[in-house]
Amino acid sequence: MTELKLLSPLKTDTFEFRNRVFMAPMTRGRSPDRVANELTARYYAQRATAGLIITEGTQISEQAIGWTNTPGIYTDEQIEGWRKVTQAVHEAGGLIFAQLWHTGRASHPDFHGGALPVAPSALPFNSQAFTPEGPKPTVTPRAMTVEEIQSTILDYEIAARAAKAAGFDGVEVHGANGYLPAQFLEDGPNKRTDAYGGPVENRARFLLEATDAAIRVFGPSRVSVRLSPRIPYNDMGDSDLEGTYMFAVEALEARKVGMLHFMEPAQLPDGLDLLAPEARKRFTGKFIVNVGYDRDTAERAIATGLADAVTFGTLFISNPDLPERFRRDAALAPSDTATYYVGGEQGYTDYPLLG
Repeated sequence: MTELKLLSPLKTDTFEFRNRVFMAPMTRGRSPDRVANELTARYYAQRATAGLIITEGTQISEQAIGWTNTPGIYTDEQIEGWRKVTQAVHEAGGLIFAQLWHTGRASHPDFHGGALPVAPSALPFNSQAFTPEGPKPTVTPRAMTVEEIQSTILDYEIAARAAKAAGFDGVEVHGANGYLPAQFLEDGPNKRTDAYGGPVENRARFLLEATDAAIRVFGPSRVSVRLSPRIPYNDMGDSDLEGTYMFAVEALEARKVGMLHFMEPAQLPDGLDLLAPEARKRFTGKFIVNVGYDRDTAERAIATGLADAVTFGTLFISNPDLPERFRRDAALAPSDTATYYVGGEQGYTDYPLLG
């Protein structure tokens, strides 16, 4: 049987990824005190045969919090918690990046002592926040001042330094899924008229300054940026989606960022063209695709040159040894959606390996 390209090593000047089956970031709600713990370490170590693990979204500050029971990476205690995780993954032969996360307007006053969450602009929108009391409708956020924006960029750098101290191999700037960098980038949620709003050069500034903050700590080759032009989650929208995102891609290319993590459904409705091929042409680093891929479509994406690697989310939840299952073309275990965010071992660390 011909070896899958999906399982071949991927080399860069900095890394040798053992395969191209990467683990996507997934919120799992197992950190009630916002600190990664022994259970977190076990969960990620079980999945260390991935070519690369990108952690769940990890808050860069108190202000960044917007989801219950999720970890942060800005205190000494959080650094120590994540150090257990990186050590466990490294001992199992894996590589792991921390995903740096600020939820922006997708947060809720329940996380901030009743204060409003922050955003580029004070606009109402239709989404839900996952609070300690369960899902609640989002509220109209408060527009950030320029001083607050600059302070938040510093938070990205502080979080990146914390990630380095915790032993991570790199970081990913979460610029996807309608969270703060995407809120600045797209013109639907961003109606500012200052240096962070208006033309795309201004709207991309926040994403790029956050990326620069990560680069100052890790260097460009150890930084990934995640973008999601086709994901309307958190009520996103832009009047020129392709123009906006190709500008961002070219700006990241100019910075020689190591990886571009491009979220776009593998299958789009009729009448819509994939943006990934055009982004791939403009980006010379490692190009990673995500959303809805299986073994065959991922293999095709790599064989045709669309991508260098593919990230898998839900398949890694219930198949901790996913690369080996792909190698054997073994049956994939289904995941229990009812246990995604409930806490504890069930549906987290209790999925068995093959055999």
